[in-house]
Amino acid sequence: MLTFQFSPFPEITTNRLVLRQLRTSDAEDMRYLRSHPELMRYIPRPRAGSLEEAVSLIKRYNASIERNESINWAMADKETDKQIGAIGFVRFKPEHYRGEVGYLLHDGWHGKGIMSEALAAVLHYGFHTLGLHSVEAVIDPENIASEKLLQKLDFVKEAHFREAEYYEGSWLDSIVYSLLTPLK
Repeated sequence: MLTFQFSPFPEITTNRLVLRQLRTSDAEDMRYLRSHPELMRYIPRPRAGSLEEAVSLIKRYNASIERNESINWAMADKETDKQIGAIGFVRFKPEHYRGEVGYLLHDGWHGKGIMSEALAAVLHYGFHTLGLHSVEAVIDPENIASEKLLQKLDFVKEAHFREAEYYEGSWLDSIVYSLLTPLK
């Protein structure tokens, strides 16, 4: 079974991004991301409509990191350090060497290959540093952009669960994509 240690926090740098720990100073950017109706359209989670809710969310993410239960990074523009998204392993099944990835990107950065760059870096960390055997992503069947991203990075569609989750008065379908550890 895997065990995780996220202290010190593992910062990751790519060509255009720094994946760093979320800070309370990111609260306004996080509030924008987690309250934007179009960005949250396919994510059945409570929205962070106020600055206080965004600060609380950041604190919950960081507490989960301190407990080595999950890890979320702020996706920050390398030149400005401004948070433009969030990405991380939102769940682990350590006994199965499996993690679930989740992500969210500011709409002003869509269509630039940013999410592919960030996800590739997080996957590399998951497979080569954490020792994961597989990574899954659970998406809304209507989220075509996310589906294309996962397929681009060689994820395979594993399942389509009908009415798998009840959220805010509606039954929601979900699709599970997975990726096995690449050959070394």
